[in-house]
Amino acid sequence: MSKVIDGKAFAEKVRGEVSKQVDWLKSNHSITPGLAVVLVGEDPASQVYVRNKGKQTVEVGMNSYEHKLDTSVSEAELLALIDKLNNDDSVHGILVQLPLPDHIQEAAVIDAIDYRKDVDGFHLTNVGLLNTGGEGVVPCTPLGCIMMLKDRLGSLSGKNAVVVGRSNIVGKPMAALLLKESCTVTIAHSRTQDLAGVCKEADILVAAVGRPEMIPGDWVKPGAAVIDVGINRIERDGKNKLVGDVDYASCEAVAGAITPVPGGVGPMTIACLLHNTVQQAARQKGVELPA
Repeated sequence: MSKVIDGKAFAEKVRGEVSKQVDWLKSNHSITPGLAVVLVGEDPASQVYVRNKGKQTVEVGMNSYEHKLDTSVSEAELLALIDKLNNDDSVHGILVQLPLPDHIQEAAVIDAIDYRKDVDGFHLTNVGLLNTGGEGVVPCTPLGCIMMLKDRLGSLSGKNAVVVGRSNIVGKPMAALLLKESCTVTIAHSRTQDLAGVCKEADILVAAVGRPEMIPGDWVKPGAAVIDVGINRIERDGKNKLVGDVDYASCEAVAGAITPVPGGVGPMTIACLLHNTVQQAARQKGVELPA
C-alpha cells in the first residue's frame, strides 16, 4: 500500500456514495436535496471554489442554487436573503462563502443560518452538538480528514493525536472528532513549549496552521500518519507553487501515511460538503439514509 493518501480518489468515492443516497431520496421519498451557495464580492479564489461546488452538486444529482451579491451589499440585505433561504423548502443546505467584506459580521451571518440547513458545521448549535457527542453536522475539512484516517488506519482508539492549530474551522473540530474516536488528543499552537517534542509523540499528526512547510521530518514520529491541511502559495525558483504546512519530502521519508498538497485534504472538502447536504436533507424530512 502506498503511504500517500490519495484525497482525489477518496473524494471520488465519497461523491459516488452521495450520488447513491441522492438517488435513494429521490426514488423513495421524492426529495431532491438542494444546496444554496451565497457569494459576496468578486474574490477570484472564492469564485473558482463556488463554481466547483456548483458543478459537483449537479453531478451528484442535487439542485444547485447560486446567489452572487455585490461587495456593497448591506448586512441587512444578506441576512434577508438567508431568511428567505431558511424558509425555502427546496433548499436543504445553505453555505455563505467566507471571508465576507469587512462591513459584514461573519458571526451574525453564521448565526442567521438555520442550524438544520448549516452544511459548514459553523453554527453554534452544531458546534455544541459535535463537542457533546450529539448528531449534528461536522465541518467539511475535519470530516474529510477523519474519513481518510479511519479508512487508512481502521480503529483510531487509543492513538496519540496532535493537532497543530486551534482555529474554529479546522483545529478545534478536528480535535473533537479525534476525541470522539477515543484518541488521546493534544492541541498544539504558537505558544506550545517544545512544539517539536510534542509533534514527535504523535501517532496521528494534523497540521493546520497556515504556515508553509513549518513542520520538518525530524518532528514526525517514524510510522506516524500525517494529515496536512495547509494550502499555501509560495514562490520557488521563479514559479508559484502550492505547498502544505509540512515539509513534504522530509516528512514523507519517515511517515507511515501522508496526504500530499495538492491532492490530499483539498478535494475532500467539497465532497464532504455534498455529504453534509444530503445528510441535512434527510434529517429535515425525518428520513434515515441507508448505510
